Amino acid sequence: MYKEQENEKSQLKGAQSICFRESPYLISSGSVAGSKEAEGPLGKLFDMTSQDDLFGAKTWEEAESNMQKEACVLTLGKAHVKPEEVRFLFGGDLLRQGIATSMGIESFQIPMFGLYGACSTSGEALALGSMCVAAGYGDYMLAVTSSHFGSAEKEFRFPLGYASQRPPSAHWTVTGSGAFLVGTEKSHVRITGVTVGKIVDYGLKDSQNMGACMAPAAMDTIMQNFRDFGRDAEEYDRIITGDLGYVGQDILFDLLREKGYDIRTKHMDCGITIFDQKTQDTHAGGSGCGCAAVTLSSYILPKLRKGEWKRVLFVPTGALMSTVSFNEGASVPGIAHGIVLEHVN
Repeated sequence: MYKEQENEKSQLKGAQSICFRESPYLISSGSVAGSKEAEGPLGKLFDMTSQDDLFGAKTWEEAESNMQKEACVLTLGKAHVKPEEVRFLFGGDLLRQGIATSMGIESFQIPMFGLYGACSTSGEALALGSMCVAAGYGDYMLAVTSSHFGSAEKEFRFPLGYASQRPPSAHWTVTGSGAFLVGTEKSHVRITGVTVGKIVDYGLKDSQNMGACMAPAAMDTIMQNFRDFGRDAEEYDRIITGDLGYVGQDILFDLLREKGYDIRTKHMDCGITIFDQKTQDTHAGGSGCGCAAVTLSSYILPKLRKGEWKRVLFVPTGALMSTVSFNEGASVPGIAHGIVLEHVN
């Protein structure tokens, strides 16, 4: 087991966390979403939406790349920062070899790290970006993720033309991209800490019930964050998971209650928030790399900037599967990364 190495000079906190001595700022963000998302509860909050889910492209994959590019342009534009001022870019998506990211950000020519954490990728990107800023490796880091309903269905399930039926436990992959500029320039939101998640596998194999697959990882990271920082649920205004949906949320509550924690009054899930379950037929809720990212940019960060929320634990969740692992009968492990976001006057 990892030996804790806390001292007055260390930024390490507990077994899995980092508490920054000089907390990086979350300077700006941009959100791009598709037509179904535009019709949902957050529709008017996104920076850019399109009724054409191809975003002017010929393929779903190219459309996803276009979304990432637009999200980055919006984020940099809000901060009046040029691409050449960004030291590193951390980006990822759900597709093989991260093609949506590599093709989307190519024109910026920013040194980049391609990531894959499934739907937890926005948390992974923010964690690595904030760690680099805190370590003095650059004044600006860019984090970007995306997902697209059309490209994800083709990659992991069935092409849309098959019109296959989905069980009630299935999620609806969000068509969206969120980008975030992290740096030393002052803003009203700081990333004060990170809890890096572990892979948690309860042996579940149902790819149409990702909420159940991811809930154990969310439980593990939330509980570890409490332990590492010496906090409980009452010290956060919101504890926000990425895309557990309605099924995963219930499982998370049960798992934490067994460990002696109750977060029901503090919990919010991006997959539940982004769609209207009654009118939009999204079954268990939203998912995908874009789900947590666009919800963070459009809904969560504005509340932090205004001071409506003072401290939030943002926990994007990911189901680590591929078409190969699924076809070979492997289980679907989960991972979740915790990002502590705080309001600054």
